[in-house]
Amino acid sequence: MQHFYDGQIRRYLTQMMRILANFPVQDGKGVQKDVPVTYGDLTRQVANIIRENSENKLPSAPRIAVYLTGLELDKDRLTDSTYTRKTNIRERAYDSDAGEYLNTQGKNYTVERLIPTPYMMRVNADIWTTNTDQKLQLLEQILVLFNPSLEMQTTDNFIDWTSISVVNLENVQWSNRSVPVGVDSEIDICTMTFSIPIYISPPTKVRKMGVITNIITSMFDETLGDIESGVSAPILNAYDDSPRAGITENEFGRKAQSDTAAEMANVNYNTYGAFVDGNNAQLYSNGIVGNKNWREIFEALPGTYAADVSRIFFTSQDNSKTITGTFTLSPFDETKILINWDTDSFPSDTVIAGRTSIDYIIDPTNYNPTAIKTAGVRLLLLNDVGNADATESPVAWQNADTSATVASANDIIEWDGTKWNIVFDANAATDITYITNLNTGVQYRFNNNEWLLSIDGEYPVGTWRVELAG
Repeated sequence: MQHFYDGQIRRYLTQMMRILANFPVQDGKGVQKDVPVTYGDLTRQVANIIRENSENKLPSAPRIAVYLTGLELDKDRLTDSTYTRKTNIRERAYDSDAGEYLNTQGKNYTVERLIPTPYMMRVNADIWTTNTDQKLQLLEQILVLFNPSLEMQTTDNFIDWTSISVVNLENVQWSNRSVPVGVDSEIDICTMTFSIPIYISPPTKVRKMGVITNIITSMFDETLGDIESGVSAPILNAYDDSPRAGITENEFGRKAQSDTAAEMANVNYNTYGAFVDGNNAQLYSNGIVGNKNWREIFEALPGTYAADVSRIFFTSQDNSKTITGTFTLSPFDETKILINWDTDSFPSDTVIAGRTSIDYIIDPTNYNPTAIKTAGVRLLLLNDVGNADATESPVAWQNADTSATVASANDIIEWDGTKWNIVFDANAATDITYITNLNTGVQYRFNNNEWLLSIDGEYPVGTWRVELAG
């Protein structure tokens, strides 16, 4: 595994120190000075080092010391770990010689962000003072900021979905002194305890988008014909399912009839289906997936492969729609392409008892639904729940009248306020069904007694094609 370190926890600590920085104190003569903020707690060993192991030298005060005391997984904020959000970024062109931005488009990128992992960070801030007046001055300036929390921002990157967090003041320990006061009590320490809900993000995938090198047709070009003359040159529409004059269909896409027989033989080298798994697609033949390099297919077709510009089309499993998206050849394995799906082209969700969606996908054998049991909530079950022949049932899945909930894996159940009802019986379903998970925005398809991503599966020859740029 490659080493990855982005200093995320360090940034949260740095921002915490900045929050507590630049607070002044005023001495008896009216002179003000800013109180420095450092990292680390004042242990006995550190204190002795600061005063050079001498009982005649005092550590410098006042000052504030910030340090991390705990980091724990925040299970209440856990979400679907497989969720990925894609964002297309278009920069303004920049003139490095003139040092200014231009009024033209610059580089294009696709950013894929994986869901981050939530943690709760515990931080202490020790306020070192030599007298009570210093302590009161600092606390009065700091405590007014927390009512009971203060927002913090770790980065100014607008695509960083974890840049905003809050700092919660949990507790204030007035003094570390004990009675009687000992010889090591020259400095009084007031400890403030904070909790900060943070996210630790995995690496983000950034792909440079390709550019369109040729415009095939223009609506303003009258040389192709107009309404009055009725003359029109053959036009290939990227979304047209039937080829027009001068175009022939093959197992990989479309090719002009003027190509030589040798080139056509190269295209018809073999017949391949496409196997889709999430955002990946591979070619297959004779039951073997990944036995063909996509680049060979691109070289056999007209046009030029351009990352995130070239487009692929699939006929949906129920033959109702053409699913499409742009694609990029995988930089690590050219038997795979990475597809940026156009979700608007996905099949329409199936209406099930008045709704086209579910709220959660859960395993009833290790999940208690009490926290989400509100009227109308719908769950897709990954395992069976209850048994009609059993004398006892799981308490968590009992209805309001203590009767047992009995449902099978792949069923969809809904809570009506008093009991769980099966609104989709997987064992009785015969048609292809589509639903969307509202919690993640992912669409699923039920077919052949199993739920899959709506675009997953095998696409035989004739049910898919690619179109390149130019």
